Amino acid sequence: MIIKRNLLAEVKAHLGQKEISFIVGPRQAGKTTLMLLLKEYLEKGGERTLFLNLDVELDKEFFATQAKLKKKIELELGNKPGFVFIDEIQRKADAGLFLKGIYDMNLPYKFIVSGSGSVELKEKIHESLVGRKRIFELTTLSFEELVNFKTDYKYENRLKDFFAVESNRVYELLEEYLNFGGYPRIVLAEERVEKLKLINEIYQSYMERDISYLLKVYKTEAFSNLVKVMAAQIGNLVNLSELSSTLGIAIKTVKEYLWYLEKTFVLQRISPYFRNVRKEITKSPVFYFYDLGLRNFALGSFGSLKEPGFVFQNFVFNLLKEKTKLSSAKICFWRTKDKAEIDFVIDFSRNPMPVEVKYKKLVRPEITRALRSFIERYKPKKALILNLTLDTVINLNQTKIFIIPFYRILETAFW
Repeated sequence: MIIKRNLLAEVKAHLGQKEISFIVGPRQAGKTTLMLLLKEYLEKGGERTLFLNLDVELDKEFFATQAKLKKKIELELGNKPGFVFIDEIQRKADAGLFLKGIYDMNLPYKFIVSGSGSVELKEKIHESLVGRKRIFELTTLSFEELVNFKTDYKYENRLKDFFAVESNRVYELLEEYLNFGGYPRIVLAEERVEKLKLINEIYQSYMERDISYLLKVYKTEAFSNLVKVMAAQIGNLVNLSELSSTLGIAIKTVKEYLWYLEKTFVLQRISPYFRNVRKEITKSPVFYFYDLGLRNFALGSFGSLKEPGFVFQNFVFNLLKEKTKLSSAKICFWRTKDKAEIDFVIDFSRNPMPVEVKYKKLVRPEITRALRSFIERYKPKKALILNLTLDTVINLNQTKIFIIPFYRILETAFW
């Protein structure tokens, strides 16, 4: 069975636009599969298509010059409208400028382009293709996508009911997701041994192809050690001096490597929320992983989590990011000098909503000193406490506190 991706409908809706539809995301997240599904959809509708992949040796020659690519497309599609798919564009040097030149020829073709995260792709593409592209980010499978697949899409439009009724099954799926993450090939593999082989292959491919080749980082041992250290401290403040000392590399190199990890869809940085710089903490960031399975593999706990609390926090961050991606909301965290901590603050244009994460089956409301302090200071309209079971609402001053099972964050009512 094919795993359905939520992004497919979004990209389909953009096929009628002249802009380049740009699909980016981690290596092996399913970008090629998504493009092939789009190609099949178009061909069923009678459209003409061409699929080129820069990972295929025979296709590479057509990207030597813009003129050569133009001739190849004209040979296959003629001068009539058609759809051109270009996969793994990060293999092309100066990809942004190359595509800009093609786009500006005003050819009668719609381009759908994909690539994993390289510095070239994430940085220069943006500079070169301003006003000429729309970015679609395909991550590894979301929890919602995993649940739909694992339940054979029986509850695809009724997940709210499934979550409410099948609590034991939901927690089984949560545990699976927290342990193994969402890489499609790993989700499809049935045996734990096979999953382990696949995540090792994905990790090594990332280190050898993206890091060594694309980013010109040849001391991969130091880089790999940084990934392990970051895996051990998700949700904690990152001190560059400590990382430098622990790894035996310069602070400048630590910064550079962290930047690489962000640009290749491995780590996500969030910044502190503050209005009063004197009372609230430093500018030190916090990092989370795009994929929980990759994080666990780096730490040696793939499929055998011992302390899932911080992984659950990472999981919630990914849920929040998915639900707020089409809004102007910014996800931050909050720390004060007197040690008060809020896991996440969703900043809706200066209207903050604090979010606390508890990997436990609450039986009664628990309001921490930190949450009370935040509410007293900022007077938010709403606050969220995400846990495994309890579902209730209480008031504290003028703030409505929703204490809800984690899966209810998928509902639109909170956004």
